[in-house]
Amino acid sequence: MVDLVAELKKNPFVLAPMAGITDSPFRSFMRDMGCGVVISELISAHGIRHMGGRTLDLMGFTEKQRPVGIQLFGEEGDLLSGAAQFVESRGADFVDINLGCPVTKVVKKGAGSALLKDPVALGKILTQIKKSIGIPLTIKIRTGWDENTLNASEVVQVAADAGVSWVAIHGRTRAQGYSGKSDWDYIREVKSKATIPIIGNGDINSPQKAVERLNESGCDGVMIGRGCLKNPWIFQQAMEIWQSQKLEASQKDFCRALGILKIYVDEKADERYSTLQMKKFVMWFSSGYPGSQNFRKTLFTLKASRDILDHATDYFSAFNVADQLDTSGESFLMGGHG
Repeated sequence: MVDLVAELKKNPFVLAPMAGITDSPFRSFMRDMGCGVVISELISAHGIRHMGGRTLDLMGFTEKQRPVGIQLFGEEGDLLSGAAQFVESRGADFVDINLGCPVTKVVKKGAGSALLKDPVALGKILTQIKKSIGIPLTIKIRTGWDENTLNASEVVQVAADAGVSWVAIHGRTRAQGYSGKSDWDYIREVKSKATIPIIGNGDINSPQKAVERLNESGCDGVMIGRGCLKNPWIFQQAMEIWQSQKLEASQKDFCRALGILKIYVDEKADERYSTLQMKKFVMWFSSGYPGSQNFRKTLFTLKASRDILDHATDYFSAFNVADQLDTSGESFLMGGHG
């Protein structure tokens, strides 16, 4: 059985689960790019109960991704326990429960962030899930439902009592959605009282910020989401700073990186899927570079994944890719995870 605490000590920079992004090809790509533990995008426990084809496809992973967790969402103990048992039977290293998703269609059913409203009831659910599986259980939460109900410390305590291995905290409330700033002061406060490992999450848009947040918060790890959509080297750069206290002038070869990503994407599905995925990731990677808006306009007129790769190669070869503006607030880079 995987020792998640030991994994964090080896590499504390964890890939955040992001809906529509952290599929199997992207997780494999991020492992090549230096991230530690990886987690799937959120998967419906109802979908698992009904053996939905799309749901089962989302659960796929490869051996190179280990340690890999499958993130579930659902609203009650029996449902989540059954889904967690199925995840274990498929060979995943751990189960992660999404308690952070702020999306209305998830919350109105009582799942995601809605479960944070009643920590006592949540503790019973987590205990039931943990007792039903032999692999580690982790959770991802927000700081609370809104600014008047910041209860992450209480949630962490019930999680510890239930045998949860770590709690990842996105430093925003459910009411904030993806607006405003992530509250790392509050994350640090929660960590100072916690008896189990805490992973901080939110607004990690550079390797320097990743290490800074790790050190200042006292957290056992940091979870990086949209920061890697602009800079796929962010994990290996953060590791370099963390280990040596400095970052050497690294060569960002987008053409090579995109070639690696395309191999993983092509292994997964057909040309249509490959085209859609490559457009999406190339668009994100171009953010903050000269002429990126016009580049993206042309990008979306292309029909073949090979043409997309050629277009990106021409684009990224035209300037110094070390000079990237901070565009982390752009709407297309926001959202997608809890």
